[in-house]
Amino acid sequence: QVQLVEIGGGLVRAGGSLRISCVASGLTFGQASMGWFRQAPGKDRELVAALIWSGDSIYYADAVKGRFTISRDNAKNTVYLEMNSLKFEDTAQYYCAAALGGSMDTMASKYAMDYWGKGTLVAVST
Repeated sequence: QVQLVEIGGGLVRAGGSLRISCVASGLTFGQASMGWFRQAPGKDRELVAALIWSGDSIYYADAVKGRFTISRDNAKNTVYLEMNSLKFEDTAQYYCAAALGGSMDTMASKYAMDYWGKGTLVAVST
């Protein structure tokens, strides 16, 4: 049974930093392209960052470029999202998702993900 478990959300002040993690089990992690999506109240779920399984392609949404960093540790079956210079508008439920062998085109569509975590809340106060 595949599980993706997000860890590390919480409340942070604007301008602050937070790192969230996603620990995967039950899948061949090294063959999984991983993404972080977020969904704010009343808004659609959007891709924030993605890292292809081969490690040779990374995507960031324009809204987070230069502030967020996605990385992975295959030995720990974990993908991270380091978030710096957080803004109020970054407040959302953050979800980890996996697509086995997925390309960046695959990662661009939330409907193409094979597995999802339950999410972790990141709240940024002004």
